[in-house]
Amino acid sequence: MYNPVKRVLDVIISLIMLLPLLGIFFLVGILIKIEDGGPIFYGGERLGKDKKKFKMYKFRSMKVNAPDLRNDDGSTFNSSSDKRLTRIGKYLRETSVDEIPQLINVLKGDMSIIGPRASLGNSLSTYKEDELEKMKVRPGITGYTQAYYRNGLTMREKRLYDVWYANHLNFLLDIKIFFKTVSTVIFKKGLYSNRDTN
Repeated sequence: MYNPVKRVLDVIISLIMLLPLLGIFFLVGILIKIEDGGPIFYGGERLGKDKKKFKMYKFRSMKVNAPDLRNDDGSTFNSSSDKRLTRIGKYLRETSVDEIPQLINVLKGDMSIIGPRASLGNSLSTYKEDELEKMKVRPGITGYTQAYYRNGLTMREKRLYDVWYANHLNFLLDIKIFFKTVSTVIFKKGLYSNRDTN
């Protein structure tokens, strides 16, 4: 079975990555504090493996007490001109640096390096029966939908692709997703799901 091996790889990779990234934690923390003095981290409630709730960590990219804006299908509103983003927050989003603290979630066992995107903690009631199987595996920092489509799909499409991933989980697929993620982040493909409001 790949799952036990995947967990061991998650822990090893997270530890290897966290050590050299401590400098980024320190620098980003200072920049966030300098800009508005608010908290460095954002911890949002998410649904994990077997529908268990956990707190997912990210570098805070939005202004303190920013409103939660959603699209009609329940997906997160985001655009390059989103006024809720701080100046440093926009850069963190565009480079995906805001996701780095999720390595802590991986070490805790809440998440995997690669897996379905974790859903909001209060979103379970919005799931259709054929979408629930995505939660039979740990959610990931990146995954199939983020790597290949990022924000270019509806919520329904994302969930169905996540189900497909959960049912076809294997080492080779994770390797492909990892390298595709690198390409997607570098070239900023599908970064925003909404058009500029300027």
